[in-house]
Amino acid sequence: MNQVASAFLNQRRRESLVAWAMILPSAFIILVVIFYPIVRTLYLSAFDVSLIRPHERTFVGLGNYLHFLTNDVFWQTIRRTVYFTITSVGIELLLGIGVALLINARLPGWRLLRFSLIIPWAVPTIVNGTIWRWIYNADYGALNGLLLQLGLIDRYVPWLIDPWRAMNLVIVADVWHTFPFAALIIQAALATIPAEFHEAAAIDGANVWQTFRWVTLPLLRPAILVVLVIRTVEAFRVFDIIFVITRGGPAFGTVTISYLTYLETFRKLYIGNGAALSFLVSGFIFLAAMIYIRLLYTDELAD
Repeated sequence: MNQVASAFLNQRRRESLVAWAMILPSAFIILVVIFYPIVRTLYLSAFDVSLIRPHERTFVGLGNYLHFLTNDVFWQTIRRTVYFTITSVGIELLLGIGVALLINARLPGWRLLRFSLIIPWAVPTIVNGTIWRWIYNADYGALNGLLLQLGLIDRYVPWLIDPWRAMNLVIVADVWHTFPFAALIIQAALATIPAEFHEAAAIDGANVWQTFRWVTLPLLRPAILVVLVIRTVEAFRVFDIIFVITRGGPAFGTVTISYLTYLETFRKLYIGNGAALSFLVSGFIFLAAMIYIRLLYTDELAD
């Protein structure tokens, strides 16, 4: 028995060594590629350092963070970012649910509708921004041309000269590009709901809205949580589509927190400020994710 136990233990040790030998290279790569930049950024956020004078560093502790947290420009940027995130993600979720329900109803043309969702989602964000910048162009844009032909305007309109309107037009471009993600996730969740649930609701006398409210929607909560968390993270750190369409203008009216980080880091070359901003962005995203989980996650989902 002792020999059998010893052989078994030796076999387990060899298997453990083989497992560690296979894991360590990947763990080392993850450590170098992910954790080292995080630690390095956290370190730089505690210093007043600029690329203009990379070797001159002054330790300021939490000074870079306090600089932004007590700055009106920072909070104005946060408000714009929150508005962009709530509006964009909210519209995407509503459109996603609506389109997913149409696909799940198997109406004529539902396969074409499902296939067509892939097209805007597959377009790279930079290409999407370029397309919409052309559409919004004041001189030869497709939007002006269409509205002029329909008689809704009598002259070309410079759509992107007003900060409020420019922000909403960027949201339109972002929604067109990303709502298919929500639709496909929710449609996949709808396909897993047993038909017996809806049949039981119909037998109990529930109408279409009551069935959706009390049967379909609760069963979609895990999928909705996935969409909300992923899209909130992406929308809160939006940069590329704003960079392409408006460059943060007009009058800084479309500057979001990620764009402000870009300005501080690569325009002003204040590396310490940019590092601090990146951690503030991460903090806000983590807070939003926790709120979503607290509101939507239930013991039933945990089971």
